[in-house]
Amino acid sequence: MKNILFVASEGVPFVKTGGLADVVGSLPKCFDREYFDCRVILPKYLCIKQELRDKMEYLTNFYMEYDQKQTYVGIFRSVYEGVTFYFIDNEYYFAGSVPYGNILWDIEKFIFFSRAALSILPVVGFKPDIVHCHDWQTGLIPVYLKERFHDGEFFRDIKSVMTIHNLKFQGNWDVPTIKAYSELPDYFFTPDKLESYKDANMLKGGLVYADAITTVSETYANEIKTRFYGEGLDGLLSARSGDLRGIVNGIDYKEYNPSTDKFIRYKYNARDFRKEKIKNKRDLQESLNLEVDDRKFMIGIVSRLTDQKGFDLIAFMMEELCQMNVQIVVLGTGEERYENMFRHYDWKYSNKVSANIYYSEELSHKIYASCDAFLMPSLFEPCGLSQLMALRYGTVPIVRETGGLKDTVEPYNEYESTGTGFSFVNYNAHEMIGAIRYAYDVFNEKKREWNKIIDRAMAADFSWNVSARKYQEMYDWMLGY
Repeated sequence: MKNILFVASEGVPFVKTGGLADVVGSLPKCFDREYFDCRVILPKYLCIKQELRDKMEYLTNFYMEYDQKQTYVGIFRSVYEGVTFYFIDNEYYFAGSVPYGNILWDIEKFIFFSRAALSILPVVGFKPDIVHCHDWQTGLIPVYLKERFHDGEFFRDIKSVMTIHNLKFQGNWDVPTIKAYSELPDYFFTPDKLESYKDANMLKGGLVYADAITTVSETYANEIKTRFYGEGLDGLLSARSGDLRGIVNGIDYKEYNPSTDKFIRYKYNARDFRKEKIKNKRDLQESLNLEVDDRKFMIGIVSRLTDQKGFDLIAFMMEELCQMNVQIVVLGTGEERYENMFRHYDWKYSNKVSANIYYSEELSHKIYASCDAFLMPSLFEPCGLSQLMALRYGTVPIVRETGGLKDTVEPYNEYESTGTGFSFVNYNAHEMIGAIRYAYDVFNEKKREWNKIIDRAMAADFSWNVSARKYQEMYDWMLGY
């Protein structure tokens, strides 16, 4: 039996702000339990729902030297869907209505969390073969495993993996502050270790000291070795490219299933979507006060409204888009200028544009199930989950070829009748509208071809089981099996 420990700042169903939580909550239950015992450590945030907190069992507590004082570390446990979760309790650090605050406070909090996560292991009696760390919040764990925890009998052979979910966030602050909280000796704060452009960088520490590095798609693993995507760490990632691999995320195929989805009125599957899916489109058109018309090419967008997601391209082409026989349904919040841009077009073309500037789980499922196409023109996208949901629901993705979008959406080839969506290469508004027009033409003039694209999209498998097999192979490789 191989023991694997996930350590992360969030995980479903307990706390979620982004795709990281889906990975941490969903992946451990997909490992082969005959060979892998995978457990998870999370902070016991005050913002975790009360019903989930009530199911946590108190194990014990101890005091740990931190920030020059004795600091309380409580340990709770909960078993969810067969996976054991441990929670580190300290109300001073984990109170508050959201898991993250300002960056300086988060750095202090997550250095405490990283130290505590390793310190509780002998207490709970779980010795991992591999500690799998996620993002900068756990970046110091691989460092600590090579430093203060290295000499103890218990910790001696433990290996570590560092997974980058989004390289933009690195846990940077000045050297004296991180040195004081981490209590790491001066030796660690040099340019080949934790120092980065005169500051200290927690993610960099993890990337230097981890035994293996992963990120959430194969293309993104290659992109981050270049200056444009590398966020200042491209040199280090190139140097470690032999230990770096990309494994694409999955989605929960039970939760995202058009044949059982509780949020959609008309259930459908790969066999009957031709007559059933359209009913959801009419239902959505009606509920959003859009013109009820099967011939309208309905494009869905569910996203944070930010530059990273390509909204400057959409803003540039919005007027031109609205001249086509399309409907655009937007759900999400983000930068004020994009929120207001969509509100403006909703007002100007109320029968064509529906701007829903909030977030709703129910409406997101309805958009995946009702639209003809789904637009994701991202500047960069480590993995992306929305396109996987769109494929699952037979809503044809139109994406830019970057990161996980390139790895998961196969561009339509009319000569070979292959592909699951439409894509464009350069970050360019005219290329984007070219891809939308191409999709629009196939939708209008080649209905059989369009339905075959949907057939292939719904047959693609991006469930967590596929990702889990690849992680298992990596663990076996790390442990020499």
